[in-house]
This record gives sequence, structure tokens and C-alpha cells, in this order.
Amino acid sequence: MLGFRGELMKQMVARGHRVYAFAIDYTEESEAYVRGLGFIPVRYQLDGYTLNPLHELKVVWALYRAFKRLEITVSYCYFAKPALYGTYAAWLAKVPHRVAKLEGLGRPFTETEGKKSRRLVLAKWFQKRLFKWILPKATMLVLLNHDDEREIAQICGAKQPKTTLLGGIGVCLDKFAVSEPPISPIRFIFSGRLLNEKGIRYYLQAAEEVKHRYPLVEFWLIGLPDSLHGISEQELSVFINQGVVKYFGHVDNVTHYLHQSSVFVLPSYYREGLPRSSQEALAIGRPIITTDAPGCRETVDHEINGYLVKPHDKQSLIDAMEKLISNPELIVSMGRASRQLAEKKFNVIEVNERMLEVLEL
Repeated sequence: MLGFRGELMKQMVARGHRVYAFAIDYTEESEAYVRGLGFIPVRYQLDGYTLNPLHELKVVWALYRAFKRLEITVSYCYFAKPALYGTYAAWLAKVPHRVAKLEGLGRPFTETEGKKSRRLVLAKWFQKRLFKWILPKATMLVLLNHDDEREIAQICGAKQPKTTLLGGIGVCLDKFAVSEPPISPIRFIFSGRLLNEKGIRYYLQAAEEVKHRYPLVEFWLIGLPDSLHGISEQELSVFINQGVVKYFGHVDNVTHYLHQSSVFVLPSYYREGLPRSSQEALAIGRPIITTDAPGCRETVDHEINGYLVKPHDKQSLIDAMEKLISNPELIVSMGRASRQLAEKKFNVIEVNERMLEVLEL
């Protein structure tokens, strides 16, 4: 919460507003930190995976009681479940201004190659009905990309709430200072959750083939394995031991590794809002190779600051990598174009000003 929205919340406090920060994962230390920044922490319970209606009703009831007790006048709820249940609770509590933000539609709406599990099919059915029922109760709906805007319009029909398109949540351009990408050696980097939907398998398979033809090219990898929805430690170790990738695990300072990399790669087919990792790479001045898919395509002007590749297509990814390997001067020019795009679309100062207008604060 604070990592991505801390600056926005600080601006709310600076304008004289009382800000209650609801979260499910507070520790004593994080609560103290939040209080030190001028916010008031509030714990609540939410299970992101359950479809148990009794549990969901308890969440709504608890939020309703909290909103009434605290006399909330503006609610700002984001991510699918909090946006839905928080907005509904705010409507019940007669909160005057109710802002819901969807940062992508998530796994239930992700287009997969194989057959979806029954659980995902049920989750999508359930979520669509909640969208249609609850989103119209928001006084403002914030979305990040045009694909989500079209999808929600189709689901809600004539009942669609007033909607604004924000684009990305933005990055601090001063914190992510620009640098020229190194081209000797050329280093591709993947940073994020090592999930199937994020394209981790396509990245590793493409790296294996390209590394065979261009042994001096390096492939870096940051993130934790996920044996349930992604790649396991055992699978990953094969690529590490063969020298295909250099693996750093989870790191606190991704920026350090981005500065040493040449090209950022995210072959995601997840139903993204607008990937934060890509925005950070843009700010630092790195070309982007990502998919022509919802949320991802907004970060690339094709052949200007990178390449859009087909989702689920290893060869398309390989072709894009090899174009840059064969023309390293493009890495430098595309890197400059990436920074320009970040300054134009993803400056967090401008994004936060727009959000404050939406929140009417």
C-alpha cells in the first residue's frame, strides 16, 4: 500500500484530511510506521481466494460498521475484492463519495492456452455478477486501460457507473533516475512474480534458445518461484545450473539491477491493469519487450521504445530479442524513448493530482 500509494496518501494528509488506511496484513511495526506518517491504520479481514458467501458477507458487514463508526466521507477502494466489498459497504453506510479502482481484472479474466479450471470459471461468473451489481453503486470508477473499460461497459451495460481512465499508477521519476543501458554485454531482465500468467516459462524457453546462439548475451531473473501457479524451485534450478539465467531471487532494490540491465522483458498474458514493473523500467530508460495484451500494450509504442509480441508465442519473443542483439544501437535509442514515454504518461506527481481530483480532495 505505502510503496505504491504512500505519496498520494501523504498529499491527502498535507491538505488537512484525516486518512484511515485499511489493510489486512498490518504488524505492530507497520502500524507504528503508518501512524508516524500521519495515517490511521485500521485492520480488517479478507481472503482473496475464498468464494464462501458467508465469509464475504462478514467482510462487508465489518467494513460497513467501520465506515459508520469512523464517519467516512470518501471511500477509495482498489483491487477487485476490496473495490467490490468496500464500495458496497460504503454504499450501505451512505458514504457520500465512493471511488472504486480496478487495477486489472486478474486471473479469472486471463486468456489461457488450455482449458480453465472449474474454480476459475466459477470465479469469473461470480465476479462478473458482482461487477454488474456493485460497481454501479460507486460514484466514480477508475480503470487503468481501455480493454478493462470495454469489458466493464459490456458487463454493466446501461448501469455502468461514471468512469475515468487513469492509465498507470505512476512512478517517481526522481527515484528512478534515467541511465543509458549497457550493451556490452547485452542483458535481458525479467522482474516480477514467477507466475505462468506473467510469461515466466516463455522467458526461460526463449532465453534457452537465444543463449545457445548468442552465448555472451545474459538473461537475468528476479522474483520468487511459485509452485502452485508458476514455476517451482526444482524447474528453475535446471535453467540456473545450465547457465541459461542468472537468478537473484527476491531483492529489495530492483532499481539496482535494472540499471545494470539492457532490456526489460515481460511476456505476460495476465489480465494486467498496467504493470508497475514496466513503468519502473520505462523511467530508468530501458527498452521494453512485452505482449500485445491488456495493460501491457500501454507501455510500448511498437518499434519506438520496444516491441509488442504475441501472447503465448515463444518465437515472437525470440525474434524481438534477436532484433536488439543484432542492432544494439536500438537499445540505446529505444531506452531514450522509454524515458520520454514515462515522463509523458507515468509521472506519479501528475497521476496523483488526477487522483486527488477524482477523490474530490
